[in-house]
Amino acid sequence: MDLLTLKNVCPAGRQALGCFAISLLTFSISLYSGSTLGYTSELWALTYWGPALYFCLFNFILRYCYKGFSYEVSVRSAFLGATFATGMYLASFENGFSVFGWYVMILSMFHFSEFMAVALTNPRTLTVDSFILNHSVQYGVAAVASWTEWAVEFYFFPGMKTYFWLSHVGILMCIGGELLRKGAMFTAKTNFNHTVQFVKRPDHELVTHGVYALCRHPSYVGWFYWSVGTQVTLLNPVCLMVYALASWTFFRERVYAEELTLLSFFGEKYAAYQRAVGTGLPAIRGCVPGVQQDLREDHWSY
Repeated sequence: MDLLTLKNVCPAGRQALGCFAISLLTFSISLYSGSTLGYTSELWALTYWGPALYFCLFNFILRYCYKGFSYEVSVRSAFLGATFATGMYLASFENGFSVFGWYVMILSMFHFSEFMAVALTNPRTLTVDSFILNHSVQYGVAAVASWTEWAVEFYFFPGMKTYFWLSHVGILMCIGGELLRKGAMFTAKTNFNHTVQFVKRPDHELVTHGVYALCRHPSYVGWFYWSVGTQVTLLNPVCLMVYALASWTFFRERVYAEELTLLSFFGEKYAAYQRAVGTGLPAIRGCVPGVQQDLREDHWSY
């Protein structure tokens, strides 16, 4: 339990947590000022223009106080805190903006919690990339596509975005996926890395307990259902199908590549683990000894 106490968080983690919290509080006060005090011409400006001005001021203060890595961590954390506050405000609406607000909260918390999980479990690998905000071009395109679909459908078919019970199913999928992924990070600790490792470190151990006893790739399983859950939350039928197929294809290749290296690292020990525990991903077997040559040929035939 003491792992979760603030004193055990590395300095960058404490800094990120502070900036996220201050930004969340500041933007929440600004956004909710109108609904609390009543909408006047002055408060309208405070509600909708205030956050932008606050963020510019916050960025100026951070730029003055921090340099280099510290500034990069602080400004990203502040941005995610502001984004989460915006999501909470939108979620309070009684129309299609509500589902988008929940999505914004889910997205901002995912990226912030990724950084904090690394700060708590494996701080030696901590970088600004641990936020995975710039994960890949494909990730950015997928996000923009989901926003576009939500906006188009909300404009032309607003009733599509009011099946709140279904959106709540997506929220539960995202929460479950997050918990599974973070459980994998806290279980693996220093053995977890955001990138596939092709060189075995001296301290690299095979983790088979905890959530890894349920499936071989709990972090990927969590991310898979989280990504699909975001589109259920947004009530995006088109992106739901595209996300599911794209995520499945990505993890099929990722799991194969990772298990190929794990077999070379741990040999029969990992092969025995494969026989006992599944990948956790639908219709994905991974790099299984005895059939890996056929899978490799299939992989390169695309």
